[in-house]
Amino acid sequence: MRVLLFGATGMIGQGVLRECLIDSDVARVVTVGRRPTGQKHAKLSELVCPDLANLAPLEPQLTGFDACFFCLGVSVLGMTEEQYTRVTYDLTTSVAKTLVRTSPGLTFIYVSGAGTDSSERGRAMWARVKGRTENALLSLPFKAAYMFRPGAVMPLHGIRSATRWYNAMYLGLRPLYPILRRVAPTMITTTERLGRAMLTVARRGYSGPILEMADINRLAS
Repeated sequence: MRVLLFGATGMIGQGVLRECLIDSDVARVVTVGRRPTGQKHAKLSELVCPDLANLAPLEPQLTGFDACFFCLGVSVLGMTEEQYTRVTYDLTTSVAKTLVRTSPGLTFIYVSGAGTDSSERGRAMWARVKGRTENALLSLPFKAAYMFRPGAVMPLHGIRSATRWYNAMYLGLRPLYPILRRVAPTMITTTERLGRAMLTVARRGYSGPILEMADINRLAS
C-alpha cells in the first residue's frame, strides 16, 4: 500500500506515521507538510510545501497512491469562524480536490473530531465547520472516504503535541489511562490505536463513512 500523509509533524500525524512505517503492508509513505518531520526511514519520502493551499507544483508527485491520511488540524481557541473555516474547510477541501485529480482511486481518511455536527446547524462553531468539511469530502468521487472522530487521544512512544498545555494534560492523564480505557472506552484512545484503525480502514473499508471512538477502538483491538 502506498500512503500519502498530511500533518505528519502534529501529534496525531506523528502517531499515524509511526504505524505506517512499522506496518509490513505499507510499501511507501510520502508526507506533505510545511516543514520536514526530521525522520529517516527507507519507506519514507517527504514533500515540503510552504503553501499547502497551492499543491500545483507537487501534482506530478501526488499520483498512484492507495490512501491519504489527512491529519492536519488546528485548535479553535482564539479563532473566528472565518479564520477556522479557512484552515479547516478551505485547506482540506482544496487538498482533497487536487487528489481527486491526481489519485482518484485512493481512499481518503480525514481526522475530524468527536462531537462534529453533520447537520452544519448546531451552536458550536467548530462542530459546524467540521461537519461542513466532512460533508464536502464525502461528496467527492474518491474510491472511498471515511471521517474519523476521535475524542481524547493519548500520545505514546515519545510523541508530543506542539501545544504545551496539551502535553501537561496528557502527562496528568497518563496514570489514569488504563482505568479510563476500562470504564470509558468510548472516550479515549491512543495515537497507536488511532493509526492502526486508520490503516485497517484503508485496507478493508468499513460499514459506514463516519467512525466514532467506539469504532476506532474496536478496529484497533
